[in-house]
Amino acid sequence: MKDYIRRFFIAGIMALCVSLLFLGGKHSKAAEPKIPELTEHWVWPADGVITDTFGTREGQHKGIDIAGDSGSPVYAVDAGIVSRSYYSQTYGNVIFIKHKNQTETVYAHLDKRFSAEGESVGQGQKIGLMGSTGDSSGVHLHFEIHTQAWTADKINAVDPSVAFGMGEVGQAVNAMMKDENAREVSARPSNFESGKIKNDFEETYHIVKTGETLWSIAAHYNLRAGEIADLNNINPDHIFSGQKLLIKPVKSLEYTVKQGDTLSSIAKMHDTTAETIKYLNNADSDTIKIGQILIIRKK
Repeated sequence: MKDYIRRFFIAGIMALCVSLLFLGGKHSKAAEPKIPELTEHWVWPADGVITDTFGTREGQHKGIDIAGDSGSPVYAVDAGIVSRSYYSQTYGNVIFIKHKNQTETVYAHLDKRFSAEGESVGQGQKIGLMGSTGDSSGVHLHFEIHTQAWTADKINAVDPSVAFGMGEVGQAVNAMMKDENAREVSARPSNFESGKIKNDFEETYHIVKTGETLWSIAAHYNLRAGEIADLNNINPDHIFSGQKLLIKPVKSLEYTVKQGDTLSSIAKMHDTTAETIKYLNNADSDTIKIGQILIIRKK
């Protein structure tokens, strides 16, 4: 009888332990941070094209890579406190920011760092310049998100595409913007939107803005500076702010690249092929940039 009572008692204890474990598991799961809700107000940290995503390299890549121009600005995705700012053999010049929602973000391979440890930064504040320092094979920003805090084993890392709602290789992203309907959080002007005119008998013109050169304008439209100079009968070294330049006299169907576009998605949208678009725009790769104007087909 005593043996029976003892067995019954042990079984009861085991059942209680299992119940506590089950309830504890449910509680832990409910307490997990919901990244999309925590980061719905965040903005992209840099202009460029996504070249690598979370979980690649046999699961060792714990962030997202955004390739852009060397020296282009890198911005804080949200306000916070700089928890680290130093040079690492792997990350190169790197900045860590701890945010109020208890996440910590990492900005690696920077050419230069503008924010020091302990500094308070605002959302959209320029914290550095894109580069290729540390263990890097080319100019890009390596960006990570960690719940609670960064650890050496990166056990708290989460996929940035969950936070931003997109993140496929080849997609163009725009710094300071989260989606097509997002607004800029700073007064940083768009590089080309205000200078583009798409009328005048369907010819394309560009209004020169302060700081632009004929070469930077030509690069935006996939042309050579000499071509624009010849069209306008001007000296390529002498342009001025407010000048109206004829860019393309040939009528054509054109498309302005927006966030999330890929060359394949644009081709499918216009019932053509990516190779045809590349040929018409004298492009050698599938890389595109937000705001870039592509010739889709000749009329």
